[in-house]
This record gives sequence, C-alpha cells and structure tokens, in this order.
Amino acid sequence: MSGEGKKSEYKDKDKPTQIRYSNITAAKAVSDAIRTSLGPRGMDKMIQSGGGDVTITNDGATILKQMQVLHPAANMLVELSKAQDVEAGDGTTTVVVIAGSLLDASQKLLMKGIHPTTISEAFQRAAVKSCSILEGISVPVQLSDRESLLKSATTSLNSKVVSQYSNVLSPICVDAVLKVIDPAKDTNVDLRDIKIIKKLGGTVEDAELIEGLVFDQKTAGSGGPSKVEKAKIALIQFCISPPKTDMENQVIVSDYTQMDRVLREERQYILNIVKQIKKVGCNVLLIQKSILRDAVNDLALHFLAKMKIMVVKDIEREDIEFVCKTLNCRPVASLDHFQPEMLGTADVVEEVSAGESKIVKISGIQNAGKTITVLVRGSNKLVLEEAERSIHDALCVIRCLVKKRALIAGGGAPEIELSLRLMEYSQTLTGMEQYCFRAFADALEVVPFTLAENAGLNPISTVTELRNRHAQGERTTGINVRKGAITNILEENVVQPLLVSTSAVHLAAETVRSILKIDDIVNCMGR
Repeated sequence: MSGEGKKSEYKDKDKPTQIRYSNITAAKAVSDAIRTSLGPRGMDKMIQSGGGDVTITNDGATILKQMQVLHPAANMLVELSKAQDVEAGDGTTTVVVIAGSLLDASQKLLMKGIHPTTISEAFQRAAVKSCSILEGISVPVQLSDRESLLKSATTSLNSKVVSQYSNVLSPICVDAVLKVIDPAKDTNVDLRDIKIIKKLGGTVEDAELIEGLVFDQKTAGSGGPSKVEKAKIALIQFCISPPKTDMENQVIVSDYTQMDRVLREERQYILNIVKQIKKVGCNVLLIQKSILRDAVNDLALHFLAKMKIMVVKDIEREDIEFVCKTLNCRPVASLDHFQPEMLGTADVVEEVSAGESKIVKISGIQNAGKTITVLVRGSNKLVLEEAERSIHDALCVIRCLVKKRALIAGGGAPEIELSLRLMEYSQTLTGMEQYCFRAFADALEVVPFTLAENAGLNPISTVTELRNRHAQGERTTGINVRKGAITNILEENVVQPLLVSTSAVHLAAETVRSILKIDDIVNCMGR
C-alpha cells in the first residue's frame, strides 16, 4: 500500500515542472515574435484584424494588443507591455524582449535544480540593484535644456516608420509638452491636455503645433460666416430642434390648419432659442453631439446663418472637457443658464482648408487654459495612424523626463553596463544567489544582441566587443546602427530617459517572478 502512495507522490512532483516549462515556452514565443521589431532597424508588423482593418506598426504595445494570445502565461507579457506603456510610454518592445530573455535564463536555472522561489527572490534583488546602478550612470537634465529633450524625442522617433521626419516631429513634441506644464513645479504631464488631430492629405512634414483649438469638421449649414473676428464662443449641450414625443407616443394631425399651426409653432420655438443666443452676444456656437434627436435642424441653421452666428456641431462628449479647458468657458446645459459669463472669447475663429477637407481653427483665445493641439497629416490612413502612435511615444518620452529628470545613453549601452556591474557584484555573493545574479546579468545582454542582429551585424562579435569596451571603462559606448559599428553613443545623440530603462527592468523582473511562481493551471467551469 505504501508503495502505491509513494508512486502517486512521485507523479505529482513532475506536474509543476511541466506547467512551468509550458508557461515559459509560451511566454518566450510571444517575446520572440516581437523581438525583430526592436531598435531603429527593427522590422514592422502588419496586423490584420477580423474586420479586415490593416495596421502597420512596430510599437510593441500595439502589436501585442492586437495579437490574439490564448495562453494565459503569454497573456501576462501582453499585460506587461501595457504596463510599460502606461508607466513610461516608450520601451514597450524592450520590456517584452528582456522578460523573454529572463525566462530563458530561469529555465536554465530550473534545469540545474534550483528552486523557483530562490530564483524569483534573487531576480527581485537583481532588479533593485539594476535600478540603482542605472541611477548611478545617469546624467541629470533640466527641462530648460531643450537640446537634450530634442535628442531623446528624436531617439524615440528613430525606431518608427516616420523616422525620416523626426527633425519635424521632435520639436513639435517637445514644445507641446513644455506648453502644457509649468517646468518649475510639475512632476507629471497629463497627455489629455495635448490633443492629436489626424487629417488625411499632405505628408507627415506638414504636421503643425496649434496654440488654440481645432475641430476636424467644417462649419455646419450654408450661408453662415466662415470667419468670425472677436468671437464670443458658447458650448451648448441642449438641442436647437423641435421637441420630440416620447418613444411610444405619436401625434396625429388630422387637419391641414393644425398642420400649419404645428409648423408655425416649431418655427417660433426655434426662433426664440436663436434670438436668446444672439441676445447674449454669442457669435460662434459649438453644439454637442446628441443621441436622441438632431442637435440642430436645417431651420435652426438657416436662422443662425441669418444672424451671422457660426455653428460647429457634433462635438464629441469626451472632447467637452478639453474644449472647456482651452476656451476657458463652461458648457451650457439649458437655455435658462445661457449667460454671458458662460462664454469664451477669442480673436479669430475661421474655417481653413486642410487637404481635401476643411477644419475650423480658433486662435488668439483670451486667458486660455494650458492645452495644445497637434495637427498630424499623412498621405494615407496607415501612415497617419503610425504617425499618431509615434508622436504619442515621443510625448511619453518627454513626460518621463518631466517625471524623473535624468538621461542615460541608448543603443544597448546601459544594458551592457548593467550586465558587467551585476557580474562584478555577483562575485561578492555566495551560494545559489550568485548563480541567479549571473543569469540575470547574462539575460540583459539580449538588448544589444537583438539590436545588432536587427541591424544586420554579427551579434556575437558586436556584443563581445561592446563588453570589452565597457570593461575598459567606456560607459557610453553603444551600437551605432547607422554606421554599423560601435561608437560613443552620446556623440550620436542617442539618449533615453532613465525612467524608460528602470521601469523596463523592474516590470520585466516582476512578470518573470509571477510566471515562475505558478505551478499549476486550473480551469474553472463556465457558469
């Protein structure tokens, strides 16, 4: 009897190991899929959704978000890149590649019979040590140092499809962030204050930064003014159209005189609203999109045009806050509240053509809020969307610098430096921990390795030479992808914020720890 008990005990020992290996393999598969799109010479992925929409991108978070990942452990890497996107905004590919490499290292350690808990605790300590090493090699930066900010934005844009336009887009991103914060005291940037508007037509070079407000639709109705100076702007949330009956009810008109009366009433009702709007002195009207009925009907538009009031309709609900903050006005929910103090004032509101269509531009806003609009142009939808994602990444890079004002070199330099320092540090440790630290240090070399591989260099000789140069004390030596050689990366202006690297190492180690600690997957019954 006891023999049988032993047997079942022995069988169970094997299962957690199998589960661990299957988790590691699944997560590594995700990491390998995305590895080729790391760095300036990384490849792009074409993603086709079920609806037939095509996306071309090399932004790690976007690729993983669109991928259908079924394995729960692999899904953790998707969550990881989302976390990096929220925390730092850039380095979403790097973080997944590092996590894949750490998993590979932990698999080798597991093979040697080291307990998963030991590995996971050592990795945690190694991650903390890495962050302090990175802080040690970073260079503090001031927000007034525009050059450094431009360099880091350019580095972020260089690995994107729109890299050839980085000289146009970088200044836009830097100025946009600096306009919406107070450099002296702010430690974060609310990216909702920077609105990105995409418009087809033109090229990415035509992108511009607009101080003021832009609506990407033309003015409503015809015959109204297309340019208003000394504008008084109102944002209304009520409808200028005849009231409707409730859902189930209907009004039956049996007589044509009644019909006439209904139409007259309707006209009177609308005229009343329009007169009241005019009385307050408003000459530009922004109307929120309405779901239940037309926000404004043709008759109302006709009256408004006669009164020389410019109308922009269909303003999205989520844009209301941004519009109010920019114009320094308050939304008007009903006619009774329509007071002069609710209005915003601006010098000029005009309709300008952009490409094939028109946009409405408000400039010279008095006591405007700290917001800014970036108008992005592109020759086709794919380029336009990728340009928007790239600008978002570059804005995030500047946001990182506002949060933590320090820069480090790019091009695989910090990773190699970390790897060497951790190796040195591991010599002072004893037992299993030393082993795990070494594995962690080796795993970090995957970033320069992949950079070299994607640039078509010989990865092994490149990384060996890089390690050699760093061992001689050249801290800022990295892989120069453009020249295909190893040079001092700071001279090439390849820099990145400290936060991107520290959060990448920290989050990757955390994810690997959670994957290592799983020893069983239980499927629950669907309700």
